[in-house]
Amino acid sequence: MMVIMVHFVDTTSNAPTVSHVISGDGPVAGVTSLGDDVFVVRCDKSQQVEVYDAVTFTLQRHLSVPGLCCSAGLAACASNKCLYASGFHSNHVHRVELSGSNAVTKWSVGSGPEGLIVNNAENVLVVIRHERKLKEFTTHGTLVQTIQLQLDIECPRRVVELSNGQLMISHTGIPGISHHRMCLLNVKGAVVRSYGGTPGSDLTKMNWPSALAVDKNENILVADGGNNRLLVLDRSLTSAREMSIAVDGGLTNPLSLWYDKSRGRLYVGEFDGLRLIIIDHLKDFNASQV
Repeated sequence: MMVIMVHFVDTTSNAPTVSHVISGDGPVAGVTSLGDDVFVVRCDKSQQVEVYDAVTFTLQRHLSVPGLCCSAGLAACASNKCLYASGFHSNHVHRVELSGSNAVTKWSVGSGPEGLIVNNAENVLVVIRHERKLKEFTTHGTLVQTIQLQLDIECPRRVVELSNGQLMISHTGIPGISHHRMCLLNVKGAVVRSYGGTPGSDLTKMNWPSALAVDKNENILVADGGNNRLLVLDRSLTSAREMSIAVDGGLTNPLSLWYDKSRGRLYVGEFDGLRLIIIDHLKDFNASQV
């Protein structure tokens, strides 16, 4: 049984603020929005996507996605009027029509699809964790290209695209041995620059970095899950600072992010806290506290 509670916060100030908190009964694995709809997928194997109203934050309906299991990626495309969800265990990407029929199709992408985005070409770019690859597909699943990642990117997690076509990717590895980093990739997938190293908690290190978001100035926001924090990196990966979030109990293992530039709104999904935290009046990621 799903229990959803929406907590409203005073938003009379124009400063960035936590405006709403939605509590559910499963980890928030993915979140995105399109128009007045906010889409949320949880790690509860329900084969459903929750749809909230972006104004009232009330639950409107569920989208049924047969076979969707343990999704870690969610993206919406305005041009193609569809929603994409990665099925980590089923090795598929699921496509849901949003034009009225809610018809669902899927295609096989490889072993362990995790994060995915709609890229600048309006195709879907998928992180294939177990194969250390990025694969780009058209909206109906035709493979456009495959990018093989370097050997030291052991467990790629999430990806975002910059305006010049370069990619930022988060990755982890074997606990206690491998690097937990952010990597800037060129268009062929080679590492141009990286940030992080062995897992740690100071500002030069990360611990299980996962979801990413990018603002209008191409600052990168990283969900540093193992450290229960959000880090802001500049696009050159030369500096970092923590974005302080004023929410009851603090952040608890943030796993998913979505930044709606049109609304100046950030969505933060927690794995352990089971909450979706909404931050409004956020023009970029340089706010000192939200």
